[in-house]
Amino acid sequence: MAKRDYYEILEIGRNATPAEIKSAYRKMALKFHPDKNPGDPSAEEKFKEAAQAYEVLGNEQKKARYDQYGHAGVEGAAGGFGGEGMTVEDIFSHFGDIFGGGFGGFGGFSGQQRGRRVSKGSNLRVKVKLSLKDIARGVEKKIRVNKYVPCKPCEGTGAKNGTSYSNCSTCHGTGQVTRISNTFLGQMQTTSTCPACGGEGKTITSKCDSCYGEGIVKETEVVTLNIPAGVAEGMQMSVAGKGNAARRGGINGDLLVVIEEEKHPELIRDGNDLIYYLYLSVPDAALGVPVEVPTVEGKVKIKVEPGTQPGKILRLRGKGLPEINGYGKGDLLVNLSVWVPKNLTREEAAILEKFRNSENFVPKPTTEDKNFFERMKSYFE
Repeated sequence: MAKRDYYEILEIGRNATPAEIKSAYRKMALKFHPDKNPGDPSAEEKFKEAAQAYEVLGNEQKKARYDQYGHAGVEGAAGGFGGEGMTVEDIFSHFGDIFGGGFGGFGGFSGQQRGRRVSKGSNLRVKVKLSLKDIARGVEKKIRVNKYVPCKPCEGTGAKNGTSYSNCSTCHGTGQVTRISNTFLGQMQTTSTCPACGGEGKTITSKCDSCYGEGIVKETEVVTLNIPAGVAEGMQMSVAGKGNAARRGGINGDLLVVIEEEKHPELIRDGNDLIYYLYLSVPDAALGVPVEVPTVEGKVKIKVEPGTQPGKILRLRGKGLPEINGYGKGDLLVNLSVWVPKNLTREEAAILEKFRNSENFVPKPTTEDKNFFERMKSYFE
């Protein structure tokens, strides 16, 4: 299912200020807060959806990537927050300072008991280097990742033989403890994670000899990455569930893959366009010549017309890089430069001297030639 536009979720325009974005998120979070909509899964999903939107739009760098590339530009950019394993408690912990109050403190709501805590493994971050050819085609990469995985002898439970458990004596298996305190406003009830069992509701009576009760061990795993065509330097993608395993069960973290782009020996990337500087000799520029130029898929032949002036740009349409969303491709821009030799032999100098005063060698710049630098300036801006 396609993700909704983050601006649409928060009901704001794309030119909204940081203060307006924050205010819009607070409004949506209060509207769909689970304590105001008990037993309504739709409201809880919208509550989470609003948090995902604010996680991106509330961060200047992530917002810039989202504005340029859409959802593809910020996949995994939240550092694992907002993924499938996200809970309401995660949101309270992440954004509680926006609303004031303690856990669940969105302005006086109850913060009612939500059941046992489900642990989540930490995220891992790796860098993957790609060539322009990889970026042009999309590529499958296999990488080795050293991470925590579930312990095999105890099947990730942390208990010997997988059965040595008992209910926590502090929370009686609920994973949470409730405290009542007297204030000048009357009695107030607060609920928090059980400090004895860490919210799991149970304790191990006999720990596994392999993982010593943790339920996880360090191993190297080969992970397959399917990287789409059109990615760019610094872009981040997320592989759900391929991060560290959680202690004693729970939800795996995510693997965050940061793209590094290898420099091409001849081509320069400018967005989805590629630039190649072709150097011509004076005779070739004057007489015209067939030449080969590189592309990401190999060399192609082009014809340089007689009388070509320095700075002329030949556009080879569709020879650039694809859009990240799969629609359209950039171009290859061949920038023609004329190489003027610095050291001439006497014979060469004598030949050129004969042409110095020739009518055809007297400069006759056209209006287009005079505006060349302005055109180049506007292009690179």
